[in-house]
Amino acid sequence: MAIRGKLVVISAIGLLVSFWNRNDLPGNVALLPAIDSEPVQRATQHRSFDANWLGERYEIKPQYDYDITGMIVSYRHHDGNSRMHARSADHLNMLDVCVVWGDSANNPLLDKIKFWNGIFTCNFRTRDQRAWELFDIYQISNNHLLSDDPLIRDRVGDIRIGDQIRVRGWLSSYVSPNGSERGTSVTRKDTGDGACETIYVDAFDIVQPALSYWRIGMWFFLALFAASLAAYFMAPHRPHRDR
Repeated sequence: MAIRGKLVVISAIGLLVSFWNRNDLPGNVALLPAIDSEPVQRATQHRSFDANWLGERYEIKPQYDYDITGMIVSYRHHDGNSRMHARSADHLNMLDVCVVWGDSANNPLLDKIKFWNGIFTCNFRTRDQRAWELFDIYQISNNHLLSDDPLIRDRVGDIRIGDQIRVRGWLSSYVSPNGSERGTSVTRKDTGDGACETIYVDAFDIVQPALSYWRIGMWFFLALFAASLAAYFMAPHRPHRDR
């Protein structure tokens, strides 16, 4: 096989492998000091208010001021056209983002734990007993993020696994246009159904973007694949001669 053909194959394999692993939790993340702190929850003076998005009105009922800094281990953007969201006209909920802090974030075997988001849930498991022993199940939370601010919604769209984020706003229940109401957890010590924090976001920051070598490799192999494929097809055809 000519060198151009070999480059096509090698870059295609590299692209597939790096794409498959692009959302793996990066190893040796440089954690910010704020990651060691528990979320801050205080009584709020903020009264109920309306939020409007995509022509729909939602009633927000703040319960506590809330400030959390954590590292993203899993997330799921909400599809407003999916059956559940479409039925309740729940377009205000941007996404669920699952974050860790404290001992859970500092767990040196955190990459041995698999995290994933379902619809409205954050799930995790591991076969590594030591990784599990070092993990604090009360220092992880799944957060339903709400906003009708286009700038915040755009910023949230840029998150990646391993990013360290800060979210400020209000732990809130909210009422959708069809009259259904979703509540919020107000403690980090609960688990199971109803344990998720529902946050109306006032400020959102990616305070430390993650450095993922798989993601860097994906873009490298994509560029190499495109270039080698173009070179392969642009090369002049050389017919074989019978000896």
